[in-house]
Amino acid sequence: MKLIYFSLIFLGFSLHAQKTKDINVIVITTDGFRWQEVFNGMDSAIVKQKRFHHGDSAQIISKYWAKDLEERRSKLLPFFWNTIAQKGQLHGNRNQGSFVNVANPFWFSYPGYSELLTGQVDPAVNSNDYMPNPNTNFFEYLNGLSTYQGKVAAFGAWDAFDRILNEKRSKFPVVSGFDVYDDLNQNPQMSLISKMQKESFKVFGEVEAQDVFTHYQAITYLKSKKPKALYISYGETDEFAHEGHYGRYLNAAHQFDAWLAQIWDFVQKDAQYKDNTIILITTDHGRGDKVKSGWTSHGQKVLDSHEIWFAMLGKQVNHTGEVVTKEQIYQKDLIHIVAEKMNQPFKSVQINP
Repeated sequence: MKLIYFSLIFLGFSLHAQKTKDINVIVITTDGFRWQEVFNGMDSAIVKQKRFHHGDSAQIISKYWAKDLEERRSKLLPFFWNTIAQKGQLHGNRNQGSFVNVANPFWFSYPGYSELLTGQVDPAVNSNDYMPNPNTNFFEYLNGLSTYQGKVAAFGAWDAFDRILNEKRSKFPVVSGFDVYDDLNQNPQMSLISKMQKESFKVFGEVEAQDVFTHYQAITYLKSKKPKALYISYGETDEFAHEGHYGRYLNAAHQFDAWLAQIWDFVQKDAQYKDNTIILITTDHGRGDKVKSGWTSHGQKVLDSHEIWFAMLGKQVNHTGEVVTKEQIYQKDLIHIVAEKMNQPFKSVQINP
């Protein structure tokens, strides 16, 4: 009788492990978006400054301001506060004691994305021009598993993701910047998006595409190819912040929120993804705040730009909403939280070229 009992327990654990190892994962980032706007909405101290509102303060205030904090943040990020707050988790409101920080000492993009996607800090990764990442990443690890092999992809507005994810070594498509993939463009919709991107004005120069193209490439791929692991990175929140254009920065965040809702809506309706997908949403670094003019920048010399946030929803994610208890989480922890929920023992290793 005991043998049967323990056999049933073992079978239960085996079935659970098999089930969790089949979980889909989508990681989504928006570059340099501050926790202050996530949890507090529009910052009136910034929008009042002429050099940041560019003569458009009335429209910005009309669109995003409310005296009530909950109403204000919901106006900016309705999906965050009407869906994630109800069905997932939001971490990083330092006013509530929820601390989320980058662990790397640099506080800018390549080191931040590397920390997030490899789950550790390599102090040698200290430049946005750094070589192809010698540290293996979580998506590369998944692509090496039979369950996920050939079902992994990444889309990024910034062309550096070819290096951050080391596309050549990782052996999965990393469509970043203005990349053109002939095999993907066999899909007429993907081909049209690629053509529009190529022929549109390059707002951010040759190194970064507009988010609208990255988004529609990614969601078209999601719907047509059905990857089991997908990474999407948007960049306009960072670009408009560097320009010191607060209205465009808020508009980019608001649009990002709408695209999240679009992705979630598809996930909830599709048989492969519904109730079997973990979504992690976060950023690569923070921005200045104590000195308000510092909101346009980040890096070691800019106070507060090591402070970040993250959100999760989907399978295995408790519906705790906004975290209002004390905690300290680092960027390097996030992919391990996801990996644990997927029952995947990921650990980055360094492979020197």
